[in-house]
Amino acid sequence: MRSAKKAVQAVDSNRYRRSNRFGEIWRRFRKSKGALIGLILLLMIVVLLLCAELLIPYEAAIKQDVRSALAGPSAEHVFGCDTYGRDILARIVHGGRTSLSIALWATVCSCVVGSLLGAVAGYFGGIIDSVIMRALDLFMSVPDILFTMAVVFALSANFVNLLIALTISFFPNYVRLVRSQVLTLAEQDYVEAARAGGSNNARIICSHILPNAVGVIIINVTLNVARIIIYESTLGFLGLGMPAPHPEWGMMLSEAREVMRVAPHMIFFPAAAIVLCACSINLVGDGLRDALDPHLKS
Repeated sequence: MRSAKKAVQAVDSNRYRRSNRFGEIWRRFRKSKGALIGLILLLMIVVLLLCAELLIPYEAAIKQDVRSALAGPSAEHVFGCDTYGRDILARIVHGGRTSLSIALWATVCSCVVGSLLGAVAGYFGGIIDSVIMRALDLFMSVPDILFTMAVVFALSANFVNLLIALTISFFPNYVRLVRSQVLTLAEQDYVEAARAGGSNNARIICSHILPNAVGVIIINVTLNVARIIIYESTLGFLGLGMPAPHPEWGMMLSEAREVMRVAPHMIFFPAAAIVLCACSINLVGDGLRDALDPHLKS
């Protein structure tokens, strides 16, 4: 009976510490007004994009009406129309779904690949570390955006190829970040205790090392989403994004270049969408950085 009571008390204390930790993180996060503003903006953007089909049908984003070409903002078209008479608001909303989907998937894929390689390199060291880091040097010798453009140009532009190109470009960041964390964590007493207890290397990496490095990973993930959105929009602006007539923010900016003096609304609203989305994510990332590790706060 006593052992059972002790087990229950241990579980309750662990739950309390966990909930207390999350409460402390939230308390630090909400102390930053910029982080709260970014979180509210981001939630509004996400809800709008998730409910896009209910609010504005996809057909409105690709339906052409020559009579409404270059029409300015009005009650019928809140953000106006483009050179083909397509509703800009509908194209921004549905293009945002594409941009955010690519950014999230590319971030997750690059994080998983980079974190695993970084954990393996830092944990095992030696020849394995040397091979991984020298291969990483090859990827990092070329600027991210140029490497992404080269991959997309070689594979052709579509959702899957954009995802592959952005994943390859961003996974080196996670390798170096996680490797540096693992080099420190691998020497901790609880890792030595796990080895002495008979845990294999895979279990130690996945159960003891990576969970303790999750704070810096989350911060990097949040900030990289904003970077990938900008990169993906840059590719679309250069004609290497999603194929037409699929709406995409970068492509909309590219289409507005020639008529920006006649119809400035065509370039203003897509640019504002990119800025708001990227800034809100960056504000949330800064807030998470300060909340998860107060020592990093400038």
